[in-house]
This record gives sequence, C-alpha cells and structure tokens, in this order.
Amino acid sequence: MAHCKQALKRHRQSLKRRAGNRVAKSEIKTAVRKFRETVATGGESAKMMPGIESKIDRAAKRGIIPTGRANRIKSRLRSFAVKAAKAPKAA
Repeated sequence: MAHCKQALKRHRQSLKRRAGNRVAKSEIKTAVRKFRETVATGGESAKMMPGIESKIDRAAKRGIIPTGRANRIKSRLRSFAVKAAKAPKAA
C-alpha cells in the first residue's frame, strides 16, 4: 500500500477511473450484444448503429479502449448487419 500523500491520492484516483472505465466497457458490451440480438431477430438495426458507434468512439477517445479495437468492433458489427440482411429469411 502507498505511504506518501501523493501516492495515496493517485491510488484513489486510479480506483475512480477504473470504476468508470468498467462501466463504459460494460455499456459497450451490452449495446453490442443487444445489437446482435436485434439483427438476428430481424429488427431495426440501422437505428441502433449510430448510438453504438458513438459509445465506442467516446470510449476510444477517452483511452478506455484502443482506437484499433474500436474500429474493429464497428467494422464487425457493420459486416454482421450486412450479412444478416442478405441472408434468406427462415419462415
């Protein structure tokens, strides 16, 4: 454990940042999961995409996730939606 005042403060700050980062990552994962479920059931995915991309971009800008990972997630979501739209509907 830290001993000096500066190290104690940095530890408190890191705990706060960690909590916020965990919330942001969890929101992204939840949004991606809901998007995939919506696309799989044939729902309106086009309306959800801008909100998800915004969350991902904000997390990347704040350094919560790397920029490359953010771009990869967005790309995979887009390709998933396109493939689902092209696939024949099961009746």
